[in-house]
Amino acid sequence: MLYFLHELRNSRFMSFSIQSLRRFSKGGIVTKHILIVDDDALLRRSLAFNLEQAGFRTETAGTAEDALAKVRLDPPDLVLLDIGLPGMDGLDALRTLRQQLNVPVIFLTARRRELDEVLGLELGADDYVTKPFDFDVLLARIKAVLRRAAVSAPAVSLPEPIIVGDLAIDMAAHTVTVGGKSVDLAPREFDLLAALAQEAGRVLSVDELLARVWGAEYVGEPQVVYVHIRWLREKLETDPKHPQRIVTVRGVGYKMQEAGSKG
Repeated sequence: MLYFLHELRNSRFMSFSIQSLRRFSKGGIVTKHILIVDDDALLRRSLAFNLEQAGFRTETAGTAEDALAKVRLDPPDLVLLDIGLPGMDGLDALRTLRQQLNVPVIFLTARRRELDEVLGLELGADDYVTKPFDFDVLLARIKAVLRRAAVSAPAVSLPEPIIVGDLAIDMAAHTVTVGGKSVDLAPREFDLLAALAQEAGRVLSVDELLARVWGAEYVGEPQVVYVHIRWLREKLETDPKHPQRIVTVRGVGYKMQEAGSKG
């Protein structure tokens, strides 16, 4: 059955946050993380649902730029990458991705011309699937690519902690400390803090934070960010009413900086 016939019959779809799904299945086996990058929202949601049913953890992105930001925050085990993306296309996205991470990539392509271009450029995609496709065929390709990657994979190196002044974020251990003291954060709070800390010193708009942490489907719902920023300040700031770590740049967004610095 083609991918569009696998769509759920309700509207409860969303992109999944970094920690919103557990990394382990019922049997205690580490769950593989797949990033789905396609500008077709229906396809993204359908693939995410079916892959979750098959035992994978998924995350979705509608643009290459959003995908690359998510890769930095939570490196996937495999990327399903559409070639015909708006803005930066899939070919350029793969070039940039290869500079950040050696991760298996399966191209999704709708036109034979695109496929020929990919093969001609030899960018290093691990496989390709032409649309429309049968989900079972795609699933078999995914499993095959993951098996090959496991055989050739080098020793895993853990990501370096993110340090902003006396605040430290350990992405691998999923812990946060301030001045050496542990701070307990909910999963989405952790994701939001990590997104801000990754870009410390740069202002991130509310919509950019929504796209990175909650997924593009949440863009236009700023209250979600406002509430989580308030909760973070209550846990991280000496005086939450006069924040010095997560500061508001009026009319633009939020910026992470060292406590006590003048932004």
